[in-house]
Formats: sequence, structure tokens, C-alpha cells
Amino acid sequence: MIKAENVSFSYESEEDEQKKLVIDGVDIEVKKGEFLALLGHNGSGKSTLVKMFNAINIPEGGKVFVEGMDTSDEDLLYEIRQRVGMVFQNPDNQLVATIVEEDVAFGPENLGVPSEEIRKRVDDALRAVDMTAYTSHAPHMLSGGQKQRIAIAGILAMKPDCIILDESTAMLDPMGRREVIKTVTDLNKKTGITVVLITHYMEEAALADRIVVMSGGKAVSSGTPHEVFSDVEKMKELKLGVPQATELAYELKKRGINIGTVLDAKEFLEEFKRIKG
Repeated sequence: MIKAENVSFSYESEEDEQKKLVIDGVDIEVKKGEFLALLGHNGSGKSTLVKMFNAINIPEGGKVFVEGMDTSDEDLLYEIRQRVGMVFQNPDNQLVATIVEEDVAFGPENLGVPSEEIRKRVDDALRAVDMTAYTSHAPHMLSGGQKQRIAIAGILAMKPDCIILDESTAMLDPMGRREVIKTVTDLNKKTGITVVLITHYMEEAALADRIVVMSGGKAVSSGTPHEVFSDVEKMKELKLGVPQATELAYELKKRGINIGTVLDAKEFLEEFKRIKG
């Protein structure tokens, strides 16, 4: 669905007015219907990269294509941004109305969608994120997780093929994070919507179909969660963690216990039973 070919991007440094290269020759593909997690320490370039996926950033070098459309073609920006929606870190920055249903309707209204269709889209979007009971509530009175689910509903109402979540759970408490990640995984599995998730929480990344790891503006690792997290040493070198269950299995393996890579408590228990025979 999305293809980046040898893309590069620079920001101007405020200190010395020199350009700083933050994306350096990245090749990456996002398949239709895929749940892709993008990992990397602060400054690795991951947020800059995903902003190229809906033409907020235009690459200085290389090309980005969304369903075959070149993001550098200004005539296609409207179409591209309808296909790829973004949910950012702070939900308060994305809520624009005083009533939940009006907030969700904001995007379709700006696209010129007819009123009857907007009503249907709002109802469908709120149902998809399990927030129909809050249709008439004030968004600012909701919890962080609920606000973020409303922000996701606002994107869904525009009927995108892909949702990008740029550290959308970073400001939430554990319950809020669980609510948002469950919403996202359910949407991906049940509706086939493509998901790109930037996160610092390794347990969230473990739920993805595939992980890409960024460092120094480059994509340095890619694979399934089991493949990527199996190399614990490399993740530590990149100043990244692994899921807690993976870390525990790694420490046991260092002590001579023949345990495979696991991602969560359930997999750990299964491996432990296998070892015990």
C-alpha cells in the first residue's frame, strides 16, 4: 500500500543553520492490511518517516508512493490524505468540537460528504471504537484513552485505508493504552485496515505482524516480532528494550536453560511446560 524508495529528508538546525540529515536512504514497504510497528530511540527518524506516508513531509531524495500515487505530486495530496490518516500523541490537540459526535463529523464535513452519509459514518466510526455510549458527551470530560479512541473515530469517519499512530499511547495510563491498542488491533483484524504504529512500548510492538527498527535515519532491522526480538543484544545496542517475557527468557537462556524466544506470559508458560517435559 505504501512504498518508500531510497528516501532522504533533512531539517534545518536552529543552532548553526546547517541542514541535519534525519532520514538517510530508507527503503520500506507497508503491505495492505498489515499491522506494522516502527521502533527506534528518540531522534532515529521514525516520526519524520511516517509523516512522508501522508505527504506532511515530502522527501528531498527518493520517492514515496501511496497506492501508486506519488506524494510529491501536489494534485494528489487530497486523495493521498484521504487514504492515510494520522493519530498523534496528544489527543487534546486533535479534538476540535464540544460534542463527541460533532468532533467525529468534522473530517467528513470538510471533505464535503453529504449529511446523511456523515451521520452513517459517525455512527459506524463510534461503533468501531466502542464509544457509541458517549455520542453526546463533551470530549474534554473523557479519560485519555477515551479521547484517543474518539480521535481514531474521527480518522475512521474519513474512510482511510491506513491509520498511522505516532506514539498515540505515550501520554496515556496503562488502562488507556490497553483501550487504544485493543481498538487498533481489532480494527486491523476485523476490517483489514492497514495500521502503522510508532511506539516505545515493546509489548505493543509484539502484537504487530511485522516490526521495522530505525536508527540514525536508517532502517536497520525488519522481521516478525519473534525474529526482531530474538536478537536481544542488538536491541540493547540500539538502546531499545524487549518485552518483559522476552527479557526473562533471555536471562534464563544465558544461564543454560534451553528456552526459545517468547513475547508474552502465555508463550513463556508454554515454553516452560515444554522444557519441564
